[in-house]
Amino acid sequence: MQRQTLGSPPCRRGMNKICVYAMSAIILSSYLVGCTSESNEGSSTSSDSIELPIWEMGNWWLYTFSTPDYSDDTAKLVVASTTEEDGTAYMLAISSLTEARRHAVLNHNPFLGRITHSELGAFENGAPQPVLKFPIIEDDSWAFSLFSADWSAFVSDVSGDSAFIIASSSDGSRLDYVFDRNLGYFSSFIWTDSSGVEQLRMKIADFGSDHSGDVYFVRGGDLFSDTWEDPGTDFEFRDSFLVSDHPNDGEWDEMIYFIDADCGSGSSITLTLRDHLSVSALERVWGPGASEFGTLGTIPYPSEEYTLTASFTGDSTYLRVRVAGGITQSWSL
Repeated sequence: MQRQTLGSPPCRRGMNKICVYAMSAIILSSYLVGCTSESNEGSSTSSDSIELPIWEMGNWWLYTFSTPDYSDDTAKLVVASTTEEDGTAYMLAISSLTEARRHAVLNHNPFLGRITHSELGAFENGAPQPVLKFPIIEDDSWAFSLFSADWSAFVSDVSGDSAFIIASSSDGSRLDYVFDRNLGYFSSFIWTDSSGVEQLRMKIADFGSDHSGDVYFVRGGDLFSDTWEDPGTDFEFRDSFLVSDHPNDGEWDEMIYFIDADCGSGSSITLTLRDHLSVSALERVWGPGASEFGTLGTIPYPSEEYTLTASFTGDSTYLRVRVAGGITQSWSL
């Protein structure tokens, strides 16, 4: 038995060689699998964060804006400058002067004007706010202020080219927004108040680079805002407000007004706005069944004081008036 074992036939020796080759192949393939796994792990890690993009003049994003109080609108935001704030911020403007005025008086888009290079931070009350924090890493957290509220934000997920961020405030309000690596900006931004009402929904419609033409930014400042809904069958409202300069940029170029009005049958509304010399700057009359929504206009020469009078007769009347000061900047790209 021992001789037979030592004196193995030729075919058994051939099989031993095959076994050696097979074992070598197994060991080599295991090594290669390990290398491939390490390579995949490195690739996965690199996709778990999103780096700060660098914007260039002419980059643009077309967004739709939805709010509960105003009709939906679309605005094309364009990088007009890269040298604001002593070279530390961009200027994000709008391709339409009318839309720039609309956003100035409604004040529902915080992502206009100066945007910091370092964090793409929007300015509120003169200070940059880090709505984003780069690199964007899953589970990272930070704080900022926006919409006159303080927010605690965290990255809930980074998946592919998208980072999903949730921010909450002490009153129960919430922000849900998505930063897209390919866009270099938000693909969506939603602000929901404590009662569950969406105060702002901002969604991307298109984007690109090399915008050409004039773009505008209107720096706004609230001067007057009020709403009357069925105030009474015979009611008159009168109020005066002072038009002072912008705290940093001096005199306004113009005043911008926004009006919604609706009269039921048998009702009427009269609106007048007069300056301190009793010169009428704005007059509107709506008779029974008349209505208009989203009216936007300007008053070219602000004076120090204005008096607004609104008179209502009959039932089922509605009037909303907003007035803001505006300073217009423009760029040609």
